[in-house]
Amino acid sequence: MTVLDLPLVIEADELAPLLGQDGLLVVDLCQEPTYNQYHIPGAVHIEYGQIIASNPPVHGLLPEVSNIERLFSVIGINNDTHVVAYDDEGGGKAARLLWTLEVMGHKRMSILNGGLYAWANDGHQLDSGAVEVKPTTFTSHYSAEPIAETDYILENLNSDDVVLIDARSADEYSGRQMMSSRGGHIPGAKHWDWQEIMDPLNNQRFKGRAELERALADRGVTPDKQVITYCQTNHRSSLTYIALKSLGYTQVKSYPGSWSDWGNREETPIEN
Repeated sequence: MTVLDLPLVIEADELAPLLGQDGLLVVDLCQEPTYNQYHIPGAVHIEYGQIIASNPPVHGLLPEVSNIERLFSVIGINNDTHVVAYDDEGGGKAARLLWTLEVMGHKRMSILNGGLYAWANDGHQLDSGAVEVKPTTFTSHYSAEPIAETDYILENLNSDDVVLIDARSADEYSGRQMMSSRGGHIPGAKHWDWQEIMDPLNNQRFKGRAELERALADRGVTPDKQVITYCQTNHRSSLTYIALKSLGYTQVKSYPGSWSDWGNREETPIEN
């Protein structure tokens, strides 16, 4: 395997021999103290807050394109770089970076399956301290294809060809736990807690393909449909987005702002 043909979901054993190769950049989205203590050799660090924007009470929005271009350039991503992202919380932050890359028109990207846990527990080398960052130039080729805005969802609520997946907890989905001015879920949305994607007995890697496909089929989510993922801020649902992509779903969008947007509006319908 070379940098030119990496899969969307990459295993630690596949990544290890490629470290240091030209055209590959590993991006760490763990907490900074964790990064300073141990990280994958050569990985550059960014904070999750650098790839999201807020307009309270709405959070998890896409930053200005110019800000993303500047960030990617500073950490060494150019338009030919293959980015491998990881975190230490199951993949939500890393997946959000991949979704952002896709919005910026960048297709060369992977998520490290299981993130830092899988890397460390599989016995791979860890480094500490600073990493030399080599700035470059990233130019956005913005694409709205991965994005589902509020109006788009409203227009398609009754479409048989569109299905929504709510990646929050069962209590959030039902409205028992409210993190916005209103509780509940988008009408017709199927509940699939993002934690059900991960295997806690396998270092938080994705569960097996057959198990994930069965979970989707049980919810009526099939590859012929347009699928929209959301959670509270499009953090957890970014992992759902990447999971669907890895299973061959081609018509997938995510909702920036998610329930922090929908649940704080007055005109949007809800179910609970």
